[in-house]
Amino acid sequence: MTPLVAAAVLLAAVTHASWNALAHHITDKLVGFTLISGGGTLIGLVMALFAPVPAAGAWPYLVASAVIHVGYYWLLMTSFRLGDFGQAYPIARGTAPLVVTVLAAVFAGEVPGGWQAAGVAVSCAGLTGLALWGLRGSGGRPDWRALGAALATGVSIASYTVVDGLGVRASGSATGYIAWLMILEGIAVPVFAWYRWRGELVGKLRPFAVRGLIGAGLSVTAYGLVLWAQTRADLAPISALRESSIIVGAAIGAVFFKERFGAPRVVAAGVMVAGIGLMLHAG
Repeated sequence: MTPLVAAAVLLAAVTHASWNALAHHITDKLVGFTLISGGGTLIGLVMALFAPVPAAGAWPYLVASAVIHVGYYWLLMTSFRLGDFGQAYPIARGTAPLVVTVLAAVFAGEVPGGWQAAGVAVSCAGLTGLALWGLRGSGGRPDWRALGAALATGVSIASYTVVDGLGVRASGSATGYIAWLMILEGIAVPVFAWYRWRGELVGKLRPFAVRGLIGAGLSVTAYGLVLWAQTRADLAPISALRESSIIVGAAIGAVFFKERFGAPRVVAAGVMVAGIGLMLHAG
């Protein structure tokens, strides 16, 4: 992983945490994700006018990824509804890197080397620390429904990460792949919202339109950077590095949502940074 690739993934981490925070801030989660996914589809349509059409070999991956993303959106909405942003976001994102490491080894033949494996392991330790901090609900016990939804979200993230990593490499154009992925994955949530609200749809969306469309732009930027990086480095370290967004998410939760941060998260963030250093050393 070169410094340029690392910088792109770190920028993706910041933009990803930002759009998730915007989605969480919109009280009605279906409204938020309708605007973000629908806005992503509009951006994808514009991009598709100027980008090469992905090669034939990429289309099975595009279709599979779109289906997984629909499940991911539903699980993420459920996670945000059941748990705090500073709880749901770290668990969902922190689950993914280890699963990606296993899937990438099995399906992409990417077995990590010594430094790379150490970096992923250390990063995951930091991510786990961030995820476990604040697990206890208001009743003094973990909220198992929120935990289960967040863990399932993490598995869906790992699944689409590997599918898209293989798909973008087969596409011949990272820009074309992200454009058509946004088009395909973004349709389902707005269609469901239209079916549910019918004539009330515009009225539901209007008060949050600006925030939602900004979130859409951040979402496309975040994942576009990740897809570009996946054409230039292995999937596992990119996944681990991308999840440094958890640090940003924890800070956003503390500053804007008045959620706890605390010393354990500071330590966990330091461990995460050490893991990033090991992965860059491997590059």
